[in-house]
Amino acid sequence: MSYQFIVASRSSQVTTITLNRPEVMNAIHPPMHAELQQALDAFAADAEQRVCVLTGAGERAFCAGSDLKFAATSESGVGAGKRAYPRSGYGGIAERFDLAKPIIAAVNGVALGGGFEIVLACDLVTAGKGARFGLPEVRRGLAARGGGVFRLPRRLPHAVAMELLVTGAPLDAARAEHFGLVNRLVDDGQALTAALELAAQVAANAPMSVRASKAVAMESADWPLTEGFQRQRAYLEPVFASQDAAEGVAAFRARRDPVWQDR
Repeated sequence: MSYQFIVASRSSQVTTITLNRPEVMNAIHPPMHAELQQALDAFAADAEQRVCVLTGAGERAFCAGSDLKFAATSESGVGAGKRAYPRSGYGGIAERFDLAKPIIAAVNGVALGGGFEIVLACDLVTAGKGARFGLPEVRRGLAARGGGVFRLPRRLPHAVAMELLVTGAPLDAARAEHFGLVNRLVDDGQALTAALELAAQVAANAPMSVRASKAVAMESADWPLTEGFQRQRAYLEPVFASQDAAEGVAAFRARRDPVWQDR
């Protein structure tokens, strides 16, 4: 499928989706929202694809958030109650809870507003040393309604998250790594390379195991500890009963690479 505002490519078992409006720092408008939704739908439906990398074109930005200039001149507007997001929320990902496969954000330059909310919806993050993350909505009389106001306090220490939320000030990449928001901090221009290397590590593992591990990690946040072992069984017992589990043990014994069948 061809797109106008993003680029989607597949290499082996990894899908790469690039926000491709560098002239406006990859700011998102309704047509771009729709394309991101379509591309993520295609990734989710493709059994051969195991990991998705999201990145932005150019050196200045992963994504500067919503295209406010476009919104100001369109019928969608930016006022209260108006929203031009697809069914899965901002960027086709913010309210998407059916992505069983890992998503990696490769951040070059700034990730602001909705751009940062897309990052927060991802599972892993790589970033260039010059990257900056922020939710400046309060400086525009708005609020981070794409998940930022509740995801950020779950990803950063409370005081740090609150500072970003109520001041609108950005967080630099070094501090983001320090607080665990960034998995790999690399030289500027290398975030995508680092993300693809990380994606290759994930894709080399048994896909059922990866999906089940992500599912438990995501679903268990509010599980009482006393119920955790019981509730994880529905996710993990099929993994241990799978052909891939037997293949993993056989490959270990034979000192060879496993050949996963995803069953």
